[in-house]
Amino acid sequence: MIDHVGVIVSDFAKSRAFYVQALAPTGHSKLVELPDTLDGDAGVAGFCHADGSDFWIRQGEATRPPVHIAFRVPSRAAVDAFYEAAIAAGGRDNGAPGSRPHYHANYYGAYVLDPDGHNIEAVCHDAP
Repeated sequence: MIDHVGVIVSDFAKSRAFYVQALAPTGHSKLVELPDTLDGDAGVAGFCHADGSDFWIRQGEATRPPVHIAFRVPSRAAVDAFYEAAIAAGGRDNGAPGSRPHYHANYYGAYVLDPDGHNIEAVCHDAP
C-alpha cells in the first residue's frame, strides 16, 4: 500500500484548483498547504484522504515524462463523479468512465489529463 505520492507541477495555482475539484469525489478533500519557509519552496499542497493516503503537488518544472496515478474509489458512481469534476475543472478527457474488461471483469475506470498532462484515474474494482 502506498502512503503518499507527489508530482511537480508547472503552475501551482492552476493545478491546485484542478485537484481541489477533481479529487473531491475520491475522498481526497482535506487540503494541507505547507508554509513557504518550511522547506524553502513555494507552492506545496497535499490532498488527504480519511484512510491516511495523501497526494501532493509542488511548484517547479513539471515531472517528465507525465505519470499515471490511479485513485481507488468505492463505487462506479464515484468514478463517474470524478470524471465529471475533473473535466469541469479543466482536465482533458483521456478515457471516459467505463468497464475495462481487458484488465479484469469488474474494472471500471475513468482517465483525465491534468494541466501538465499527467494521466489521473479513478477506479473501482467492485462488481456493479
